[in-house]
Amino acid sequence: MSKTTPGNFFEDFRIGQTIRHAAPRTVTTGDVALYTALYGSRFAVQSSDAFAQAIGYPQSPVDDMLVFHIVFGKTVPDISLNAVANLGYAACRFLAPVYPGDTLTAQSDVIGLKENSNRQTGVVYVRSRGFNQDGDTVLDYVRWVMVRKADPNAPVREELVPDLPKALPADSLGDACPVVDAGAYDYTLAGAPFRWGDYQPGERIDHVDGMTVEEAEHMIATRLYQNTAKVHFNQFTEGQGRFGRRLIYGGHVISLARALSFNGLANAFHIAGINGGRHVAPLFAGLTVHAWTQVLDRAEIPGRDDVGALRLRTIATKDRPCGDFPLTLEGGKDYDPGVILDLDYWALAPR
Repeated sequence: MSKTTPGNFFEDFRIGQTIRHAAPRTVTTGDVALYTALYGSRFAVQSSDAFAQAIGYPQSPVDDMLVFHIVFGKTVPDISLNAVANLGYAACRFLAPVYPGDTLTAQSDVIGLKENSNRQTGVVYVRSRGFNQDGDTVLDYVRWVMVRKADPNAPVREELVPDLPKALPADSLGDACPVVDAGAYDYTLAGAPFRWGDYQPGERIDHVDGMTVEEAEHMIATRLYQNTAKVHFNQFTEGQGRFGRRLIYGGHVISLARALSFNGLANAFHIAGINGGRHVAPLFAGLTVHAWTQVLDRAEIPGRDDVGALRLRTIATKDRPCGDFPLTLEGGKDYDPGVILDLDYWALAPR
């Protein structure tokens, strides 16, 4: 019996299949420091124990996207080791803070399968959940990924494209952070004076800055998450592929855009949920990422007078700043070639 595995191909998945993923991961302050070094994130709640404790946290929580990436990375060997590309996300909820010292595990359920017309690949839909050491769910999300077939002629036993919500309701977002003392929130130390009520639907925020991606950085990041997908690591195989080089992990783009969004959204300190997201086009090392955000909605959270929710649509682009684009940007086939990410999410800000 072989002691190694080539990973799952599209024809290996079954609707209703449950996969418990290997390698529990204890998150440390070292992980947090390296994440900061990779992206330069400056949100005060995640940067300072003193700031977080002043508003009611026991200590500074781990950045939400670092939690997402670690849980995501656990799923890769079983779900997307043979992926062509990760396509999108939906119904993602951050359900509890994670702190240094917590241990994360992950489990996925296959909820949909759809073979592509070329019969070389298919799309796998999974609902993945991350748990802490007490068994509490800290993260729950759906993603879909294009996976190669080992045998193009292998039959597909069952196909189903799941019906996914377009947006999470605001009343499902309150667990993303504990009740905080908004009166103790220091806006000077946080870096901006703007509260939840200062943002208006329809407002557009240019995050101004850009960040050039280096080959070493995205590979360090992907290894940090224990993400073993070949498209990010193996130039020997990917050099012969469609693009002729390694793809940058889509989550790397999300974290870059999130870090850039500090300039304009400094007090949107927690990502509470991701309504939907698309990796519109690939990104490669040497290109520069820019970002801007449209405020889609502003919602109260039932039972919470400390924070409110902002529904945000962040667009990330390559080598073209915000000013190059029109005030509105439609999705679908009308994306400009410079757009690489379209992310619709809820973030929490003090009231």
